[in-house]
Amino acid sequence: MGWFGGSSKEYDFEMFSVSHFVIIAILFLVSAAIFINRHKLKQSIRRKTEVGIAISLIVIETCYHIWMYVNDMWDASHAIPLELCSISLVLSVILLLTRKIIIYEILLFTALLGASQAIFTPLLKFEFPHFRFFHFFYTHLMEIWVVFYFTWVKGYRPTIWSVVKLFIFLNVLMPIIMLINKAVDGNYLFLSHKPSGASLLDLLGPYPWYILSMEFLLITLSLIVWLIFRKKKDQ
Repeated sequence: MGWFGGSSKEYDFEMFSVSHFVIIAILFLVSAAIFINRHKLKQSIRRKTEVGIAISLIVIETCYHIWMYVNDMWDASHAIPLELCSISLVLSVILLLTRKIIIYEILLFTALLGASQAIFTPLLKFEFPHFRFFHFFYTHLMEIWVVFYFTWVKGYRPTIWSVVKLFIFLNVLMPIIMLINKAVDGNYLFLSHKPSGASLLDLLGPYPWYILSMEFLLITLSLIVWLIFRKKKDQ
């Protein structure tokens, strides 16, 4: 049905296909380039570049919702941007536009833990060169690169209080999403039930206890991220 169309067998995505490995390679190459050229980028990147990237994320996400609507795929039960990576996308735009460190402190964890997992094990039905393929990987890659840019180029760093802020953010957000799930018969953040197929959540206990296990796991992983990216004494 075309590059911007609905489902088609010619677009069936295959995990660890050539296109998937290319995306993973791009992730590592650009990330390394940001780190290696961090001092040059500090001098060369202007405010309009940050705003331009934010606008590009808004545009491609808007196109995604239009695509879902045109193909009768948009539904409040799954299309509201309330998944972890969708929340990271919104935070990326806000960070690029405002440069607020409190946004960085939350995005650092949600992007590195959520978007990286999505890139390596994508829940995606459409292969290159379908629009959805570009939307999925552009948004997830950019979430990670925005974090690396603000860490290595702009000099932002998390503190132990950043993990506390993440914990507060999640626990304010979760009851709101639970209410939305109930209203639209959704399962955002898997707060209503586990996925229908086998998943890692099967190891975290039955409903609703796996939600607490999931939160504990996220906080534990966030502490590891903090240890890696915190400001060192010699910096």
